[in-house]
Amino acid sequence: MDSLAGTQSFYEEAENRRKRMLTIAAVALIAVVLIGVWYAFTHGRSDGAATADGQGAQNIPHVTVMVPGRVSVQAAIAANGTIAARREMPVGVAGEGGQVVRVLVEPGQWVGAGQTLAVIDRSVQSQQAASLSASIKVAQADASLAQAELDRAQALVGRGFISKADLDRKRATRDSANARVRVAQAQYQEAVARNGRLNIVAPEAGLVLTRQVEPGQVVGAGSGVLFRMAKGGEMEMLAQMAEADLQRIKVGTRATITPVGTSLQIAGQVWQVSPIVNMDTRQGTVRIAVPYSAALRPGGFADARLVSGTAEAPLLPESAVQSGPEGSFVLIVGKNDMVERRPVKVGSVSDAGVAIASGLTGNERVIVLAGAFLNPGDKVKPVVQKSSQ
Repeated sequence: MDSLAGTQSFYEEAENRRKRMLTIAAVALIAVVLIGVWYAFTHGRSDGAATADGQGAQNIPHVTVMVPGRVSVQAAIAANGTIAARREMPVGVAGEGGQVVRVLVEPGQWVGAGQTLAVIDRSVQSQQAASLSASIKVAQADASLAQAELDRAQALVGRGFISKADLDRKRATRDSANARVRVAQAQYQEAVARNGRLNIVAPEAGLVLTRQVEPGQVVGAGSGVLFRMAKGGEMEMLAQMAEADLQRIKVGTRATITPVGTSLQIAGQVWQVSPIVNMDTRQGTVRIAVPYSAALRPGGFADARLVSGTAEAPLLPESAVQSGPEGSFVLIVGKNDMVERRPVKVGSVSDAGVAIASGLTGNERVIVLAGAFLNPGDKVKPVVQKSSQ
């Protein structure tokens, strides 16, 4: 009995020891699994964050920027306006008028001072002039007769045949006859002068612009302007400019005129700046003298570029300047490499680039290319490009 009880106790103790070993193994296995899960979770998060950061860095775009600084540029002002004759001469009837017999010129022709433009019929006036010419001869004959009678009277007055009173009357008759001669001559010269004013002539040498008369037309003092001429063929451009720009323009300022529809660049010079400003448009007129050119037609439209001196300003390529509903602007790279929008006022535009009149100091990092694909607030990697100046 005692040995049986001992054997049973031995087996129970072995079983308990086996259960404890299994429990310890299970706890150890669970601990290992938990450690593995924790390790995988923590390292997976860090690897994912690193991957996301890498991908984000790869998605930041590279943009080309430049620091323009300030360079000396011509301060140019753009304007537009119409072409006109600098000294337009309206030509009409200066005399009595009459029926037009011939018109001798056409628009676009050059004429000299005093050249006949149109011939007026003078058949009646010619006869009147002939009559006055004949009256001069009659008056001269009367004057010669009066002088002869006075000479005879003076020879007889010493002999007592003619009294001094008769001599005075004959002297008065002689003087009256001479006066009538002068009156007849003056009337004849007046008729000749009137006949000379019948024809329509050019008051000065110049270019005929318009013609408003035809043969057979009856013209007179109320007929108005029959021809328009440009004195000496000189032209001008009436440029309309803003009130602020007028302050920068002086007499003698150089200008370049480009008629619409052409690529010509005609040199001109400002000869008059309007002393007043239109209250409605807030603009004034600048008159630019331009030499004659076949491309310049009075009434036509033209563009002008006036050089009002030099100034220090940032100079950018045209690709850097954009425009929108609110005006011109550029994109710059600001703090933390973030894109910022900066409104600017454009000055002169030339082959060298676009001068910025205001809005930039010249020390900004201006985006040169790809500005249309960026928005304010975007993060970029700037690549600095040296200024061409």
